[in-house]
Amino acid sequence: LAVQLNTRTIFFSSLRDELRLFRLEFPTEMASTSRRLDKLTCPQHPESPLVEDHKAGDLICPECGLVVGDRVIDVGSEWRTFLSEGGADDPSRVGAAENPLLESSNLTTYIGGATGSASYDEFGNSKYSSKRSINSADRMLLTAFKEMAQMADRINLPQTIVNRANTLFKQVHDQKSLKGRSNDAIASACVYIACRQEGVPRTFKEICAVSRVSKKEIGRCFKLILRTLETSVDLITTGDFMSRFCSNLGLSPAIQKAATHIAKKAVEIDLVPGRSPVSVAAAAIFMASQASNLKRTYKEIVEIAGVAEVTIRQSYKLIHPRATDLFPQDFQFTTTVAHLPAP
Repeated sequence: LAVQLNTRTIFFSSLRDELRLFRLEFPTEMASTSRRLDKLTCPQHPESPLVEDHKAGDLICPECGLVVGDRVIDVGSEWRTFLSEGGADDPSRVGAAENPLLESSNLTTYIGGATGSASYDEFGNSKYSSKRSINSADRMLLTAFKEMAQMADRINLPQTIVNRANTLFKQVHDQKSLKGRSNDAIASACVYIACRQEGVPRTFKEICAVSRVSKKEIGRCFKLILRTLETSVDLITTGDFMSRFCSNLGLSPAIQKAATHIAKKAVEIDLVPGRSPVSVAAAAIFMASQASNLKRTYKEIVEIAGVAEVTIRQSYKLIHPRATDLFPQDFQFTTTVAHLPAP
């Protein structure tokens, strides 16, 4: 027993001496190793940022080329995409993001075509169906979501509008109070409500242009949805359309500012009672453009605003007599108020 204890003492003493010599010879390496728990750095160039070799999974010092770390986990996709070369679909195998609005989630199953004799019965019929394992309610929701996404894409609406429209459609579907109404009409009304709730309103004609139902049917569903969900939307003002209309017409910020001032002033002094904000905004744009060097005709404004020319003329006729009071004081006139086109 005494011999064994003496042998162990000699072994640990020699090991302690070797560790002490190693620390004396490599002080930098030991210090860098102690810091690796906080930050991985190069022993010779601790201030130099490391470069990651994604293919090899190494962290390399750009100064001396030392491989400081290896076996770095790549968090990117495990496949390679050649969309620019062959135009094939992305070989993603993870499926789409989960949709919480669907009752059975969106986990679906596809069964490939039959390839062997075991896949057929004695009458030659396939034993397995290649249909998706999804119920009819979710299939209807997916169809409506796809339709609303296509509508939003046609008029350049952001994804937030699509998400809100999907939520509204789901709520209407759960209430089951619009039975008998066309799903396309309900989807169009949901997009219209979502636009107004998100502060980027669109007119009924704009929504009707990208849908397959009439303006009258969209309006009916719009009122029913507001009553069913007990929700509300902000009132439409002329300022909601001014920036978009002026931008599409290629007008300058000064003209847009003047048109906004004209429309707002006309509403404040009650020059256009009963007129829609779209027609008032179109008439204000026509007046401001005619007083500047970037004149726009009724026809050009009709194509952008989506209202009839006679409607714009009627609104312009109401604000023309007070044109002097409507223009902002700092507006630079190219054509004076006296020489503006007669209504």
